Amino acid sequence: MIALLAVIPVAAAGGLAATSWAAGSVWYVSPTGSDTAAGTQAAPFRSIARAQTAATAGDTVYLRAGTYAYTTATTSCAGQTSVVDAITLNKSGTSGSPINYWNYPGEKVLFDFTGMTSNCRIKGFDVTGSYLHLRGLEIKGVPQNNSLNHESWGVWISGSSNTFEKLNTHHIMGPGVFIASGSNNLVLNSDSHDNYDPYSSNGAGENADGFGAHIGAGRAGNVFRGCRAWWNTDDGFDLINAYSPVTIENSWAWRNGYLPQTTTAAGNGAGFKAGGYGGVYVSNGVKHTVRTSVAFLNRGPGFYSNHHPVANDYFNNTAYSNGIGFNMLGINSGGAAVGLGTLRNNIAYGGTLTANLSGTTASNNSWNLGVTMSDSQFQSVATTGWNVSRQSDGSLPALTSLHLAAGSTLINKGVNVGLPYNGSAPDVGAFETS
Repeated sequence: MIALLAVIPVAAAGGLAATSWAAGSVWYVSPTGSDTAAGTQAAPFRSIARAQTAATAGDTVYLRAGTYAYTTATTSCAGQTSVVDAITLNKSGTSGSPINYWNYPGEKVLFDFTGMTSNCRIKGFDVTGSYLHLRGLEIKGVPQNNSLNHESWGVWISGSSNTFEKLNTHHIMGPGVFIASGSNNLVLNSDSHDNYDPYSSNGAGENADGFGAHIGAGRAGNVFRGCRAWWNTDDGFDLINAYSPVTIENSWAWRNGYLPQTTTAAGNGAGFKAGGYGGVYVSNGVKHTVRTSVAFLNRGPGFYSNHHPVANDYFNNTAYSNGIGFNMLGINSGGAAVGLGTLRNNIAYGGTLTANLSGTTASNNSWNLGVTMSDSQFQSVATTGWNVSRQSDGSLPALTSLHLAAGSTLINKGVNVGLPYNGSAPDVGAFETS
């Protein structure tokens, strides 16, 4: 390929979008292409695997419109409880020169794994490489083909310093996007919904989260930003067994804990499950942060500490009509249940507002400010329309629901927690008024 000088957007480790000049080749993949072709726009490859063999640091692989359907894995199952990949991305870019796997601008790219026949656990995308940027991909239907395992996965991540942007993972028999290891991964402006694991060995619906991060120690810097999780049978976001800090921000979770598109109970049903280690105390637990996020109509808690042994930070979040708005159930070194959490500038409205707050550090929240909560505090409390199309840059849609009304008594009633704000003080809740 001819080296092209191009402006390539690169996501920095901290998640802020940056633009750098990088010399890189451009490759093309199409469902109607051929892996014996040159990989040009006129003669594209057929598979992302073939493009990976050609691409090097700084290159961009454009995936053209259409359905990339998979029926077999890269290897055969050694047994019914082994794990196989449909797609393995194991070639790394470098800092400042990632390898980009992007949908061609304006085109819809679907990876469909519903036809996979492997009789063991399946990873749709297994991302073991680092400094990769996946953008604009729809990922559907990774199956469970027996009942001996907990789940399969849409995207499994064990590399570092990767960006997963504008992904749409759905109808996975397990989590949509799962960070198993690695550090400084950014999941940005992505959706995960309608995931259900009917054949899980520990019970149907118990493992299909929207997003998960169950990482070991020494793997800091993983962030979920601008993401939406809805109608997943287990949880929207799940940080159980994460031994490195994770940040979730500017994200939405609703109607989790139900069979997709129904109100039939399944799984746990937390919107944001921020930690925990299986209900036991561990001495090396870490603090997670959930901020500027919204949870509503989840069967379980909107925001849940899940027996976490450390006080997480919950700043500027809004919980509306969940099973419980904020459940700060923690655990101490003696194994006793305690309340743990640092809560600032949060709103809980509708249903049971809070649980296990004794022992937490909570101030400037709607329930302890002496304000009267009603629908009139908000421009709207509509619970429909949250899954409409994103804005052109991939950011969350501009809604009015659960935004504070002009006369709300929650405006300027927060405390400075290091987040940007207008006026004399931060507002309470996930949305700062202009």
